[in-house]
Amino acid sequence: MSTAGTAKVPVTNVTAAARAIDVVKIYGSGDTAVRALDGVSVEIAAAHFTAIMGPSGSGKSTLMHCLAGLDTLTSGQVFVGDVELSKLPDKELTVLRRERIGFVFQAFNLIPTLSALENITLPTALAGRKPDQAWLDIVVDTVGLRDRLSHRPSELSGGQQQRVAVARALATRPQIIFADEPTGNLDSRASAEILEFMRRAVADLGQAIVMVTHDPIAAGYAGSALFLQDGRIVDSMRDPTQEKVLDRLKELGD
Repeated sequence: MSTAGTAKVPVTNVTAAARAIDVVKIYGSGDTAVRALDGVSVEIAAAHFTAIMGPSGSGKSTLMHCLAGLDTLTSGQVFVGDVELSKLPDKELTVLRRERIGFVFQAFNLIPTLSALENITLPTALAGRKPDQAWLDIVVDTVGLRDRLSHRPSELSGGQQQRVAVARALATRPQIIFADEPTGNLDSRASAEILEFMRRAVADLGQAIVMVTHDPIAAGYAGSALFLQDGRIVDSMRDPTQEKVLDRLKELGD
């Protein structure tokens, strides 16, 4: 679907993994104000892999941060499930992020003194809970880490470290996972492995994943892609391919 101007993705399903309604985010004020998001409405489907793309400065990372409760809104609403994030006190928002949202970042963000297994189970340990062993076994086998659980990050390849990070995000069985350029520090082979694991998590485990990426190849693993420009969603694409994404990004000037 190509559009001229702003494309508003319908927001209709309260059981969606996440929703944004008329979201505006402005940084600064007066002559120096930057309108990073300009009335964005979008629904992130449950059990679906969504890629967010656009030129540098288009607002894609800001949208992810707002959907994840990592940044406040100037106006509008964001929901994770049926919970409106702006209504939550800071403490409850922290708990919601820990229990219902997973994060995968480009830099892995593993604790170097902990084993792979200890890194995977760290969020539940911080919450004072024991992991669900049956689910943990499924996650470990899904990302193929069974024989590396006792190793520390320095003993793992970059691709293996990112697999640990993906497993850590999955281990709490979150409602939604946000991945910010998750393959940016990996070679092409390791990138393909991580993207396939993420796609498998959606297909086999029913996980919802939102990935911000510059990479058309990465976007090709997603079930759909959203395109931002100047803080607005200007297009969406079902079943994206590298070729279709490249063509669209050229039109947007990336």
